[in-house]
Amino acid sequence: MYLRCFLMDTNDLHARLRSRQWLPLALCAVVAMVGGFSHRCRAEEPPPAQSLKNTPETRAAEKAGHHERDFSAKKRMGKASFYAEQFAGRPMADGAPMDPGGDNAASKTLPLGTVAKVTNLETGKSAVVTIQDRGPYVPGRIVDLSPATARQIGITQRKGVALVVVAPIAVPQPDGKVKLGAAAYEPLREAAMDTRTVQR
Repeated sequence: MYLRCFLMDTNDLHARLRSRQWLPLALCAVVAMVGGFSHRCRAEEPPPAQSLKNTPETRAAEKAGHHERDFSAKKRMGKASFYAEQFAGRPMADGAPMDPGGDNAASKTLPLGTVAKVTNLETGKSAVVTIQDRGPYVPGRIVDLSPATARQIGITQRKGVALVVVAPIAVPQPDGKVKLGAAAYEPLREAAMDTRTVQR
């Protein structure tokens, strides 16, 4: 009798499988799994956009934060701004006076003395700069340019900022050596415009 019941249950299971009555249950299970996964992904999303606004509070937090030196010589994408007029002649981090017409630039992470190509992704124009100062301490910005360099790559005074790629050419290393970046081997335009290997 038990054997007959077992066979009947087994046969009934096979019949249900053949009739695809199991599909709704399976779909419900899949939806539940995907829902749980997407919930975990949403929990790992970056902070809201308001934390990137240019306010006294965000600037103070950015300046107080730890900015680890980047010796990798990899390209980076972010926003560029330029020095205000009142900074002309003031000593930079390397001790030299800021030259509004020079190629001096500021970075929070690139070592002082780094030579890099900066390209405005909107205009496609590029310029070579030397990192001599620290900053800009505004969330989302990765380089501060001299007014002359900003004009050269198409950042107008009215706009103030632009999305750029910073492609290192030569990066001083802690051991005194110099590491060449990919931009050292590429034409000026291609070195900065190829964003496939850019890190944000």
